[in-house]
Amino acid sequence: MSSLQGQTAFVTGAGTGIGRAIAIDFAEAGAKVIICGRRAGPLDETVQLITEAGGAASAVTCDLTDPDAIEQCARELLAAHGTIDILVNNAGFSSKIRSARFVGAKEWRDVMDVNTMGPVVLTKALLPAMIEQGRGDVVMISSMAAVNASIMAGAAYSAAKVAARAYMNVLAQEVRPYGVRCITIFPGEVDTPILDNRALPPDVATRARMMLPEDISAAVMMAVSLPRRAMVSELAIAATDPRDMSADVAAAKTKQEI
Repeated sequence: MSSLQGQTAFVTGAGTGIGRAIAIDFAEAGAKVIICGRRAGPLDETVQLITEAGGAASAVTCDLTDPDAIEQCARELLAAHGTIDILVNNAGFSSKIRSARFVGAKEWRDVMDVNTMGPVVLTKALLPAMIEQGRGDVVMISSMAAVNASIMAGAAYSAAKVAARAYMNVLAQEVRPYGVRCITIFPGEVDTPILDNRALPPDVATRARMMLPEDISAAVMMAVSLPRRAMVSELAIAATDPRDMSADVAAAKTKQEI
């Protein structure tokens, strides 16, 4: 029997990319999966992929930049499903403008809201039930930008991911005595739709050298499947084959897309 059999998982940003891959792998491992995002269409596609393979999945829509909507979503989740055993804060957003000289207040706020504020509010709402049952996993899909802030990742995105890392470190200090594990994943370049926001969106040949969403999901599966006596606190994952990013950096220094 899988170690996820009978557990309930909530995965944000699961309509595409890394979130979808995690949701599919969790369901295959026996978890009941609830996925979340802004758009119903991609979420329904993920649910269909899971259910057609014999897994259990459902979807909810939520604006993860709205604290009131997040708290309402959490209340409905707990009422319908009981404790969420595994929370994966995966939803992410990056700014079009990467330069620290040109990024505006609205873009900065939007990036912070999705990558930092949203996970904080959602985790806070779901955490008491985990603590009460004496076990749970909180997973943050961060970015290598949290380890090495860069122009290419952008000032706002780098700052948001660094803040999310700090939050997870503090959270872990508080909740480990209650049996709750805090796991932060730092992916390098992954071929997902978020790359379309770059100043120089990668072409097909460039994307072919990157990691795939299922690579990141494999790391998450390893971390949450460990015996409860062990935990992975942080895990950085990079592509085996590095590439020249000088053109990406040059584009990111400008005000506009190239």
